[in-house]
Amino acid sequence: MKDVAARAGVGLKTVSRVVNEEAGVTPDTVARVQAAIEALGFRRNDSARLLRTRRTSSIGLVLEDLADPFYAPLSRAVEDVARAHGALLFTGSSAEDPRREQELVLAFCARRVDGLIVVPASDDHRYLSPEIEAGVATVFVDRPAGRLDADVVLTDNAGGVRDGVAHLIAHGHRRIGFIGDQPGIHTAAERLRGYREAMAAANLPVSNAWYAMGPTTPERVRASIDAMLSGPEPVTALLAGNNRVTVTAVRVLSGLTRPVALVGFDDFELADLLSPPVTVVAQDAPGLGRTAAQLLFRRLDGMASDAPTRTELPARLIPRGSGEIPPAS
Repeated sequence: MKDVAARAGVGLKTVSRVVNEEAGVTPDTVARVQAAIEALGFRRNDSARLLRTRRTSSIGLVLEDLADPFYAPLSRAVEDVARAHGALLFTGSSAEDPRREQELVLAFCARRVDGLIVVPASDDHRYLSPEIEAGVATVFVDRPAGRLDADVVLTDNAGGVRDGVAHLIAHGHRRIGFIGDQPGIHTAAERLRGYREAMAAANLPVSNAWYAMGPTTPERVRASIDAMLSGPEPVTALLAGNNRVTVTAVRVLSGLTRPVALVGFDDFELADLLSPPVTVVAQDAPGLGRTAAQLLFRRLDGMASDAPTRTELPARLIPRGSGEIPPAS
């Protein structure tokens, strides 16, 4: 800072004000100091700054899978909010492994992040209690925390599936299949609940052969669809529980001679360009990330209420063609 001050012809306090974007410095002086900083390659010492402010201006984001298209816009929205607050974002994938989630979370805490946004893989987050008590603001997104009362931002998963099933019923379907993710995952369980509620609201029975929960591998999904489309009471429509299931369903249904209606939960790239275009129940992934990040920074700034909050964003049905196919006569 002494070198910058000497080159710019100003005092140390002026350099400090410019670096910390404080008021009281003329634009011409700011320009001279910034030119001196650039010429000398000056970099702020964030380690020293941490000792003074006890804030690192960084947050951690733990996702299920960085490769999942659903999480890309969510992550970008978190990053945009963090950047607007002058904070750096660290991101990692838990791979739906509770131990990996805990390792990542505690690694971020060891690096003194100011806050955390977590897509839970674990069903027990009590390990985070000491970190939260020490001041690490924490918001859960997409799924609630397990055995820990904390802020959470969710999609109305059950409501979205109810809308999708009701849409299929309105187009004449009575035998509707549902293929979901692992039943222990909060979002998968909520979507199955929405399916059951929609069928019950229409006074339609649900055969055990019409729904299947499990891994979203193509092999498992294909086998489930084949089973639902065979037998004495084959389904005439499917609701796919997430984008990975939907993609496999599109491949399977494209090889059939009889039409089967399809609604997918989660939008995905090129869904509107397929034949037929895929009707989806779309989540607001950027909205989830943005809402969670804004809440996190309100916590860090002391502007949020003391009680943990639960925020639920609506899902949106987008009719495109595949969900409007009538039952085969």
